[in-house]
Formats: sequence, structure tokens, C-alpha cells
Amino acid sequence: MSGDAATSPVSCASCEACCCRLEVMLMGGDEVPPAFTRQDRWGGWVMHRRDDGWCAALDRQSMRCTIYSRRPQICRDYATGADDCLGERAQYLPLPPAD
Repeated sequence: MSGDAATSPVSCASCEACCCRLEVMLMGGDEVPPAFTRQDRWGGWVMHRRDDGWCAALDRQSMRCTIYSRRPQICRDYATGADDCLGERAQYLPLPPAD
């Protein structure tokens, strides 16, 4: 399995934005434009997700955040290539065909 997208080292150039499928709860200091937020069933504010599960702030052509400078703190703290990131990649990216 070595070298496949789910386990390869992750950089901005190779990121597949798998974390953009996670629910993102907003904190008091977050300054996300209201068009990208919604209230959840418990009354908290979260990032809006499209019907396909992707974050509404993600540009699907470039796979980059359209509100990068105003992204939530949890997105700022999410470490590219950390265990959480690699776990999401393993879940969403296809494995290579078995030999």
C-alpha cells in the first residue's frame, strides 16, 4: 500500500481536502461569513455543508478554501499530515488495486 494517496506524505500540493467533509463547529471568535454557516439541531453554529457532504467554503475545482483568511479556528489548528488527517484520507481516498 506504500505510495498510495491515502498514505503518502501530505503537503498543500497533494492535499485532497478530506478534512472538508468533517463537521466543523464554530467558536465564539470565528469570523466566518454568514453565508457559509448554519445552525445545527442543538442551536450551535457550524460550517454549512453541501448536499454531497463537502464544506460550502471549498472550491471544488481547485480544492482550496474560498474563505482561507477567515476560516474557523478548528480549520487553522488542523495539522496537515497529522494522524487525524491521515485517517480521513484513508477513509475517503481509494486504495490502489491489489496486485
